[in-house]
Amino acid sequence: MPPDSRPSLVLLSGICALIVSMGIARFAYTPILPFMQGQVGMGDDLAGWLAGWNYFGYLSGVLLASRLKDLVLKDRLYRIGLVLAVLTTGMMAISSDALLWGVSRYLAGLSSAAGLLLGSGLILNWLIRHNQRSELGLHFTGVGLGIIVGAVVVEMSAPFLDWQGQWVALTAVAMVLVVPAWIWLPHPSSGQPLQPHHSAHIREPNRKWLWLLQAAYFCAGFGYVINATFTVVITEQQPALQGQGVLMWVLVGAAAAPAALVWDRVARRVGYITALKFAFLLQIVGILLPVFDARLIAAVLSALLFGATFIGIVSLVLTMVGLLYPAHPAQIMAKLTLGYSVSQIVGPIVAGEAAEATGTFNGSLMLAGVLMALGLVCLQLMSRYDTTRARPSGA
Repeated sequence: MPPDSRPSLVLLSGICALIVSMGIARFAYTPILPFMQGQVGMGDDLAGWLAGWNYFGYLSGVLLASRLKDLVLKDRLYRIGLVLAVLTTGMMAISSDALLWGVSRYLAGLSSAAGLLLGSGLILNWLIRHNQRSELGLHFTGVGLGIIVGAVVVEMSAPFLDWQGQWVALTAVAMVLVVPAWIWLPHPSSGQPLQPHHSAHIREPNRKWLWLLQAAYFCAGFGYVINATFTVVITEQQPALQGQGVLMWVLVGAAAAPAALVWDRVARRVGYITALKFAFLLQIVGILLPVFDARLIAAVLSALLFGATFIGIVSLVLTMVGLLYPAHPAQIMAKLTLGYSVSQIVGPIVAGEAAEATGTFNGSLMLAGVLMALGLVCLQLMSRYDTTRARPSGA
């Protein structure tokens, strides 16, 4: 059977791509950050700026993806992004020069946009063309698995390697996983969009509905980025939790791995908008727990709630967009991710500078919680419009 007729291999290619481009090239920075701070003397302000450059690269990739329509070109840039993910991970080990780190984080952001947006769009397009269930839950398990892979590599190598050796170890793992990511995703046979019969019965939502979704997704970006960047550091700054930071990040990945599949099933029963409301509410609780409770149990619950919801929000939004805009999902995904990316650039810079000045991330976490609440209000306002189209087929 040719590879392009085997959905399992196509989905597995996407999972491997997300492990490389998101879990390693992007998220491995979080568990390795305390080691870099301890061994190089990096401050929270520089840590925040490097994260900001990563998200600025991601934003640049989003802007590029929003202008792409040809499937062949998308496929080509997606594969370039996979190679870039490996190279930029290796760049981090070359020296302790902040400028080099900034360039690496920016280019890694570009590769993350390729892996998430272009890869998700290509796989969703393939699923629709081949009459498979048009859900990305299984595909998005790659993000959670990538978080676990990055954290485990960092933690297991820590007793034997310094921060540079840890980046080299991450690069080696990425080099292995990029192979199935490359060969198991079929090249598109043409650069044409979906034919009319694939989308003739889909009515696209009105502009107000989309604007509210964009606003909610912007808020979700800020709510997500503080924990995504500083979970390990926040944990390690609490005297009772020192030494538990990487464990918290592993728990985030463990909760994130099955989360998209679970949220797919929730959405089938209650619809995508209602499922998003639940996810936002749970993430608010997870964000605020460490502010009011410094015990280990609060940190564990916060990590699990964050992992279970942040990837669920991304998966629900992108899958919903794929269902409502089947002829051009990548363009709408990119437009939504634009606001999500802007908040990710501003968030870690603000949080890092504030933490450097105050010695705590509590203020940033509370701001993130408030913005997530505003996003929840936007989702509620969307209920004024016809949301039946935001339900999966057969729900």
